[in-house]
Amino acid sequence: MAEQENIVSKDLLWYVDNYVVLIDYYDRTISRIAARCVRSGNIALEEYKFYPYVLDVLEEICETGNFIIEHKELYPYVEKRIAGGMEALRKNLALYQEELTNNQSPDMLKADPNETKKLHEVMSNFDKSVDPTVGAGMNIDELMEKLMAENNISNDDQSEQ
Repeated sequence: MAEQENIVSKDLLWYVDNYVVLIDYYDRTISRIAARCVRSGNIALEEYKFYPYVLDVLEEICETGNFIIEHKELYPYVEKRIAGGMEALRKNLALYQEELTNNQSPDMLKADPNETKKLHEVMSNFDKSVDPTVGAGMNIDELMEKLMAENNISNDDQSEQ
């Protein structure tokens, strides 16, 4: 009877197998796309026209990995199926999630209800005392006065030239 309690359904085991397949597929896809980028004039991976598909695969990896983490009954199978077991899964999943977060499309960002809060937190941490846009919106006379003042040039010196 105790053995039957430890049996996990095939539906749940599929997530572990799918995670392993997705990781392998992702690695192969990145290698292939990187080679295509080199042949296409050494463009950045992010500039590749099908790059959003890479993000889709990353999103599926993250969803599948999170599902596995939420289901402790899968841990023994992860230990057998993935080198390094749960520790490796967590470590690699964190890297994949970071990669996905750093490269999300605007549509993916909109889907996250906390994204506005996250963006506000990031944007509010900038030093506003050194604003590179100071002076934007000035008319040409105000701008010239500002530039001359910064360069210690008076209006009289300017009119002599």
